Amino acid sequence: MKLAKKYADSLKAVDTTVQYEPLEAVKNVIATAKAKFDETIELHVRLGVDPRQADQQVRGTVVLPHGTGKKVRVLVIAKGENADKAEKAGADIVGAEEIIAKIAGDGFLDFDVCITTPDMMGQMGRVAKILGPKGLMPSPKSGTVTTDIVKAIKDTKAGKVEYRLDKTAIIHCPIGKKSFGEEKLLTNFNALMEAIVKAKPAAAKGTYIKSITLASTMGIGVKVNYKFN
Repeated sequence: MKLAKKYADSLKAVDTTVQYEPLEAVKNVIATAKAKFDETIELHVRLGVDPRQADQQVRGTVVLPHGTGKKVRVLVIAKGENADKAEKAGADIVGAEEIIAKIAGDGFLDFDVCITTPDMMGQMGRVAKILGPKGLMPSPKSGTVTTDIVKAIKDTKAGKVEYRLDKTAIIHCPIGKKSFGEEKLLTNFNALMEAIVKAKPAAAKGTYIKSITLASTMGIGVKVNYKFN
């Protein structure tokens, strides 16, 4: 009941039918994030594209200037020199065939991001059906299949996020924690929105950005008025 009351109070404080300028929207989201824990602030963008069409997919990565506020556990599947580099660069788990076998046999998923080298992708096919549905399967598009293991680890630890269109033509992505404050959240918001705008497919027709909403983990959605060329 307490949560319901807080939610109702938030609905009174913010007009959910109004599109707020980005800074004002961030302020409202922070003000209505009333849970006892440090809520994650998420960006939800509805695009005017058809997710069923291969030439209208929107997907990419961006390093948020202030990170996400989440400690990211990185698994690197690599051998030899690349494995050594991964350990020195701060990967949480490093391995090769034995890790793949652990994922396949035991369902091991105690990590947030999986990075691998191109030479290991042939063996990664064994666990594609396990990692794929969880969004953990490495791919060149997300920068998680690479020969530059060190950069991939550093970018991930620094706050690299992947944005991708879902089946309903919406992108959902975190931009930080409530505790970040207005300035850092706004900077992360702008960085992510710029990346999404740049990723506009050539085949997209009509209005590209249909709607933008910011929301905290337990809070209400706040509409955003975002201008771009």
